[in-house]
Amino acid sequence: MIQTYSLTTMSEVVRYWEDFAVGDRYPTSTRTITDDDLDSFCKLVGYDVPLFVDEEQAADSSYGGRICPSHLIMSVATAMTGRLFSESLIGLLGLENGKFLAPVHPGDSLSTEVEVIEKRRTSKPERGIVIFRDHVLNQDGVEVFQIDKITLISCREAG
Repeated sequence: MIQTYSLTTMSEVVRYWEDFAVGDRYPTSTRTITDDDLDSFCKLVGYDVPLFVDEEQAADSSYGGRICPSHLIMSVATAMTGRLFSESLIGLLGLENGKFLAPVHPGDSLSTEVEVIEKRRTSKPERGIVIFRDHVLNQDGVEVFQIDKITLISCREAG
């Protein structure tokens, strides 16, 4: 049976490989991206692209103002999903199918819905693989980013 969980439920429980079922969905908290977030991120990584740092020049673009770099959106989305498996995560094995679907501007509020799309055991009985699809939505419910995260998760019981 496919489940949709509440934000409260997401943070209250330690989830192991056995607890995830394909089709389950987990919401996250909401985070508003500020001008300071954008400026700090660009300074940290050395982005000097006018579309990200120059409001006047970006205003003349097809976006009508500054937009956030893709890696800022990926970083925020990853941080939002951490509570879902923070106690059982062994490692992140890969990222696949990343799609930037709509621009994100400073002032946009983002939330992530995490969908379980696949799971399987590994050759080691104390761990399994779960593939999560992050659906990142803005304040209007528009999906702005999507990515699949391949994770190695602890099992509650070996075998």
